[in-house]
Amino acid sequence: MSSGAVRTPVSQIIHNKDDQDVDDEPKKKSREDWRKAKELEEARKAGTAPAAVDEEGRDINPHIPQYISNAPWYYGSQGPTLKHQRPQHEDERGQLDKKAPKGLDTSKLVTKFRKGACENCGAMTHKKKDCLERPRKVQAKYAESIVVHDEHIVNDSSINYDEKRDRWSSYDPSNHREIIEEYEKVEEAKRQLKAEKLKNDPDAEISGEEGNEDKYVDEVDMPGTKVDSKQRITVRNLRIREDTAKYLRNLDPNSAYYDPKTRSMRDNPNPAIPAEEAEFAGENFVRFSGDTTAQATAQLFAWEAHGKGVDVHLLAEPTKLELLQKEYEQKKEQFKSSTKTNIVEKYGGEEHLQAPPKSLLLAQTEEYVEYSRSGKVIKGIEKPKARSIYEEDVYINNHTTIWGSYWNAGRWGYKCCKSFIKNSYCVGMQEPEGYSEQQHTTTPSAASVAAPIADAAPQIPTEEDVRNQAAESEVDSAHSTEESSESEEEVKESKKSKKKSKKREKKKKAKEQRKNKKKHKEMKEKETITSKSKSKEISEEVDDRKRPYNSMYDVKAPTEEEIEEWKRKRTRTDDPMLQFL
Repeated sequence: MSSGAVRTPVSQIIHNKDDQDVDDEPKKKSREDWRKAKELEEARKAGTAPAAVDEEGRDINPHIPQYISNAPWYYGSQGPTLKHQRPQHEDERGQLDKKAPKGLDTSKLVTKFRKGACENCGAMTHKKKDCLERPRKVQAKYAESIVVHDEHIVNDSSINYDEKRDRWSSYDPSNHREIIEEYEKVEEAKRQLKAEKLKNDPDAEISGEEGNEDKYVDEVDMPGTKVDSKQRITVRNLRIREDTAKYLRNLDPNSAYYDPKTRSMRDNPNPAIPAEEAEFAGENFVRFSGDTTAQATAQLFAWEAHGKGVDVHLLAEPTKLELLQKEYEQKKEQFKSSTKTNIVEKYGGEEHLQAPPKSLLLAQTEEYVEYSRSGKVIKGIEKPKARSIYEEDVYINNHTTIWGSYWNAGRWGYKCCKSFIKNSYCVGMQEPEGYSEQQHTTTPSAASVAAPIADAAPQIPTEEDVRNQAAESEVDSAHSTEESSESEEEVKESKKSKKKSKKREKKKKAKEQRKNKKKHKEMKEKETITSKSKSKEISEEVDDRKRPYNSMYDVKAPTEEEIEEWKRKRTRTDDPMLQFL
């Protein structure tokens, strides 16, 4: 080594290499870089920033999603591009039809063993452990002379991903044609031999592979299949494992019989459930419901027709079979009707065939109906009563009628005892306290009750008084207008006086209404105080155990004022503003 050469330590070389690898690797984006990229993307979508440009100078639409615009990692793109989404050229895509040589290289012939070659066959392209030739008795390494060819090995660096993994690369379709032609020649030779054997000995049985193809059809027994060699029918009898097993539908040992050999349960396992509602109603129900009966009759007709020499099949020619069956049924009906008409023409008795039904002939039916002397139905055909979900005609607490059988003064009660209290005990036909007085009282009594109130209150002018006053004022105004025609000043004074009089009347009415309201309140307070005092007196005088039933309040008809107050105070469920109150 020359003294001028600079010696660098190994650690420095490794450090420089690491720095170079770090520069080559893509740097991880920071949070700030992600934020800037997001802002740039939003600006491009809004149109405030220019769009990205590919390597050919064309703008890239910012609204294209990332899974389309981003190139795959193996494409090796240096910047934004959409080239991977466009049609590729032949040189980029690779030539899949390019044929690489395969097999042995027959252009060279080797007769001597070479150093580094396979010790078994002498080829330079593989080693002894990878050799596919038979093990030689005298290996090529120790043989005096050998004849060997090397294999073709493709070492093309320009080969791409698809070319490297192409299974049909260098395949020649003409080879397949040769295989087909060879197979057809062998089959033709077999057919000729078979024909010659049958010609020489017609009774001879053909055995082996050349024998009858249907020889072992009867012995075919695949799991879950049942083969009929005569009709070539294959019936599958496998159960889908997700379905419930038939023997688990009803665990009662006395229920429908389950045949484990054929996996069939013909009867309904749950006869209490109707067949239409049950999940599984037995195989007989499925077998004899819907179009299965029609299918079975069609199959039976096909078998019978085939037995009589008509070439027809249910699955192969369903339309032909249906037309033949219709024609057969029509002819059968015509034959029946013709024989019937012939018998009637020969022997007579057609009037007996047109007789009415037996119920009309004998005037007898199985329906029992009982009538009264007037002709009304006592028993038998009658309209069914409307059934209610509630209990009917249930009498409680010694009552002989139901609650709601009696109505009086806007209240419901019991008719047997005329009690307005629900679930009360019946004590017989006793009128409640004050009931007879309410019945005998008339409108004058109500007026007499209201008389002291009217005396105490100032007189309220009635509608007639108001009309009379209005009429008098009109007359006065008419006289005044005649007189005022002489002077306009008198007319103005009269108008002013009328306005003043109207204002006075309004003020008087408002005062009277206020007084009436105050008096009504005082009266109500007095009534509540008196009722409370009465109840206290009764409770003090009489012991609770000895006091009469419903003695805490009087049962009497409400007055008009009470009815009006109840109407004002009652809650209306249909009021839309009720929830805001």
